[in-house]
Amino acid sequence: MKLNELRDNEGAARKKKRVARGPGSGKGKTAGRGIKGQKSRSGVAIGGYEGGQMPLYRRLPKRGFSKPNRLSFAVVNLGIIQAFIDAGKLDGKAEITEDALLAAGVIRRKLDGVRVLAKGELKGAVKLSVTGASKSAIGIVEKAGGSLAVKAAEAATE
Repeated sequence: MKLNELRDNEGAARKKKRVARGPGSGKGKTAGRGIKGQKSRSGVAIGGYEGGQMPLYRRLPKRGFSKPNRLSFAVVNLGIIQAFIDAGKLDGKAEITEDALLAAGVIRRKLDGVRVLAKGELKGAVKLSVTGASKSAIGIVEKAGGSLAVKAAEAATE
């Protein structure tokens, strides 16, 4: 393969619609906008401007709140941990820490910690040490004969 042979996949790139380029283009004269009326002119905001009346989005009160310093966890399911153990990328006999999950490629980044959720199954006993876990995940790990240690997350405001 050479540089001059590189092409996009079929249908991946659409050509830009060129309007107002003469009658032969099929989009000449009015450029697909029809004849007369507000929508055929430029600078029209049908959905937003209400003719000077207070717009709807300003009449309604703001709702909700986004906590600026909330913790964000990397999420891992038990089934994925089992798949990585089966593939030989994680050692099921040793303790599985957040650093081991990162090194194996189970998670991309630790963020404020790793949280284990209960989706999937475990085949053998596994010793996990993570920042957080759901109650059902802890139950599944202990039922399989393993242990799941949960350590406190460091505050993001440090």
